[in-house]
Amino acid sequence: MIPLGIGLVFKAGDDVIGIAHQDDVAWARKQHGAAFRSRARVQTRDFKWIQGKDLVTFYESSPGSYRGFCRVCGSPIINKFDERALAAKIDPEVPSRYGVGLATLDDDPGVRPACHSYVASKAPWFTITDDLPQFPEARSQACV
Repeated sequence: MIPLGIGLVFKAGDDVIGIAHQDDVAWARKQHGAAFRSRARVQTRDFKWIQGKDLVTFYESSPGSYRGFCRVCGSPIINKFDERALAAKIDPEVPSRYGVGLATLDDDPGVRPACHSYVASKAPWFTITDDLPQFPEARSQACV
């Protein structure tokens, strides 16, 4: 179980967190107030709210992409997608998964980032120093 802020707890099951990636895209950087955001995908069937589901409010940030925020503190919690999402154009299975920020987890999810995406718009003050694959825009199918 993963407690989040005020009253939010979810369980993502065992071994269900998918490949992690680092998004360097400008809007994600600004939303999170950091050089990038580290995310992974969880199968929707394996994701269970333990408490606080009613505290998450979603809004459609772009066609088919919905960001879920805690309506008490404003923290980004989870993303969900439908077939119209840009991510679904890269990976048609995206609507069956939630995007979860790794920083929301209390426990080690057992995965590590596999790539950097959107590095063409990374923060000019940040230097990527690891050997992970880098994609100027969306990550490839090999890194979903």
